[in-house]
Amino acid sequence: MPRFRVSVAAVFLSLLTGAVAQAANATQCQSNLTQAGAPPNSTKVLILGGGMAGVIAARTLQQQGITDYVIVEAKHVFGGRMSQTTFGTNGSYVIEKGANWIHGTQTGSGPANPVWLLAKNHSLQMVESHLFTNITFFDYNGPNDYSATFNASLTAFDNARALAGQRWQQNQTDLDLRSAYNYMGVSPKTPQEEACEYYQIDYTDAYRSHRSLDAQDASQTSSLAAAWNYNYTFDSDVGYSDVDMLSVDPRGIACIVQAEAATFLNTSQVLFNQSVKTIQYSQSGVTVQTESGYTLSADHALVTFSVGVLQGTDVSFEPALPDWKRVAISNIEMPVYTKIFLQFEKKFWFDTEIGLYADQQKGRYPVWQSLDYPGIYPGSGIIFVTVTGDYANYLEQLNKNTTQVQLEVMEVLRRMYPNAPDPIDIFLPVWGRAPLFRGSYSNWGASFRPQHSYELRAPVNGHLWFAGEGTSLKYFGFLQGAYLEGENAANNIAACIKNSTRCPSTS
Repeated sequence: MPRFRVSVAAVFLSLLTGAVAQAANATQCQSNLTQAGAPPNSTKVLILGGGMAGVIAARTLQQQGITDYVIVEAKHVFGGRMSQTTFGTNGSYVIEKGANWIHGTQTGSGPANPVWLLAKNHSLQMVESHLFTNITFFDYNGPNDYSATFNASLTAFDNARALAGQRWQQNQTDLDLRSAYNYMGVSPKTPQEEACEYYQIDYTDAYRSHRSLDAQDASQTSSLAAAWNYNYTFDSDVGYSDVDMLSVDPRGIACIVQAEAATFLNTSQVLFNQSVKTIQYSQSGVTVQTESGYTLSADHALVTFSVGVLQGTDVSFEPALPDWKRVAISNIEMPVYTKIFLQFEKKFWFDTEIGLYADQQKGRYPVWQSLDYPGIYPGSGIIFVTVTGDYANYLEQLNKNTTQVQLEVMEVLRRMYPNAPDPIDIFLPVWGRAPLFRGSYSNWGASFRPQHSYELRAPVNGHLWFAGEGTSLKYFGFLQGAYLEGENAANNIAACIKNSTRCPSTS
């Protein structure tokens, strides 16, 4: 197919008008970028993707005195996997399709999570979640207090983290979490034990990424990567704090990057509604073609796409990425984490934040969180259930068949509450099949080696750079991982632009 070049200026104004109109409906945070005309076809740096990593990279370049850059964003607003929608019969509630929480804040005068600081700077409305101490327990027979089993599962995970650290210090082979648990003599045998393990590994450490690790089971998670990922955020001795802040802001959690972008960006530095199709790179620079036919060139390009996109065929690299880069991309996983939102006429469920359900089939609609809760959306009648792993993939295959999803979800809810009525509204987002994301967040599997992480973030040919939560060794899966990786990559690009001796090899 012949390539063709379209002038950005030729259609920029119409695209910008549409983008601003849509953004005005979606957010109050991004409608005031400084007017400066159309972005150029040629620039110093192309930043591909306008999520947390992309916006913070742009801000870092700006702080380094480099203003000759363009962010290419496929959507009409910044945010990436931070994305909200309205929900409810009258559309009066804002729910988060992706990231909900800021994980880890600050302990005393210790290191502060930069995303926490960003949220405070833009007055994001948040409430603290207490997801380990505010739980009601159920199984397939109804209410059943197995809190002692739950506490034992927390201890098992702490012991697995300690074992991973010991093995790393002794230069021993990494274990997946299932093998680590078996080594310690821990193996769930009952539905209640399986539900508790699920909450600690498959769900809790999944939400802490969206708290951090996995939307898959213990056999698919590196115990070493899990330990590092947890400790650097939640252990106050080496990380931030064991605090999770839930966004309840009607502007959506994406506001923190949208409002930040509005403090420094002008319209000549952003191109919205453009999906990247092809990335050509050589020792002289990078050329990018979009699905709409734009051709953009730059000395450097920073790729901030999710690892799910890098693993697929939605974007092609010419020439193909080198073998060492493809191996690194292939070794990290991009699991799916799905939230199913339900609204009822009125609340009839538990008064805690969480309801944990143990089914005879592990992972079957197990974790329920009430949004009809003080400080969140009291009186809303909204609750959501989270699934990960195989069940999340199964829901993706249903292709948003909400009738079937509702039947299955309500079968479980009526085991918890036999007289539960039908919902008046239902919504579930799709992440695995979404071409801009191809999953919810990254996770290192049992074949993890630290070298893979280094190679995932390493530049190619001196001009093609990579950043995102997936390239962070310490904070993969977290917003702070995306923030810090975008900042680090931009600082390295700036150093290269200012002093060629600090550029990476072009071989």
